[in-house]
Amino acid sequence: QVTLVESGGGLVQPGGSLRLSCASSGFPLKNYNIGWFRQAPGEGREGISCISERTTNTYYADSVKGRFTISRDDAENMVYLQMNSLKPEDTAVYHCATVVLDCRYVEQEPFGSWGQGTQVTVSS
Repeated sequence: QVTLVESGGGLVQPGGSLRLSCASSGFPLKNYNIGWFRQAPGEGREGISCISERTTNTYYADSVKGRFTISRDDAENMVYLQMNSLKPEDTAVYHCATVVLDCRYVEQEPFGSWGQGTQVTVSS
């Protein structure tokens, strides 16, 4: 069973930055497409980014393009989401997940397994 654990969330002011981390339960993250989705209170899930298995191809939703960067450290077996220029509308619980389709479809939410999530709150 695939288990993912997110960390790095918190409270940040508008314009600030956070880096989220995604760790696995022991399987190589590079063997999977790994994505991030978020869910705000009362809202549905929004797939926002993905990094392809075994490559560094990345994909972003328009809502985060140019502000967020997804990366993978194969030596550490971690996936990161660097979030810059944060806005109040970025407030949500962020989850990392395996993506069962090509990363280009991340906005269609093709998620397999995902973690409990980490809360990101952007507020002054």
